[in-house]
Amino acid sequence: MTTQEAPAQIYRVFIKASPEKIWEAITRPGFTERYFHGARITVVPDRYLSLGPNDEVYSDEDVFEFDPPHRLVHGWRSGYDEEMAREAPSRVTWEIKQSPDGVCLLTVTHDRLEGAPKTAASVSGVGWMYVLSGLKTFLETGEMLFTPNM
Repeated sequence: MTTQEAPAQIYRVFIKASPEKIWEAITRPGFTERYFHGARITVVPDRYLSLGPNDEVYSDEDVFEFDPPHRLVHGWRSGYDEEMAREAPSRVTWEIKQSPDGVCLLTVTHDRLEGAPKTAASVSGVGWMYVLSGLKTFLETGEMLFTPNM
């Protein structure tokens, strides 16, 4: 069996919200459950913990960089699926850059996917865009774009 190198997946979205509000929305469970497939995510300086709707652990990984409200880098393991949970952990980087007009550019990079081909396929394209579209809509309107998968 040969392993192909998986390229980094990079997603960018402009959000009309402050860096602080975006940071809060990606690190607090009361926010994440409204746009991230119902997952309640808590991020502290050293841990990234994602719990599913029934308190099952989706992910419990290290945080490598914690620079509120600008940059967050953490491990990723797709614990919501048995096959993907057995893959090597990958990495997710969130970068928030504010512009003078009150709009922020959020860049999400998912990399180190070489040992996680099923995860790479699952989160590519629609996977991350589902989450980021829901985040943008929630922050700009207060409404949920999608009903959480529960």
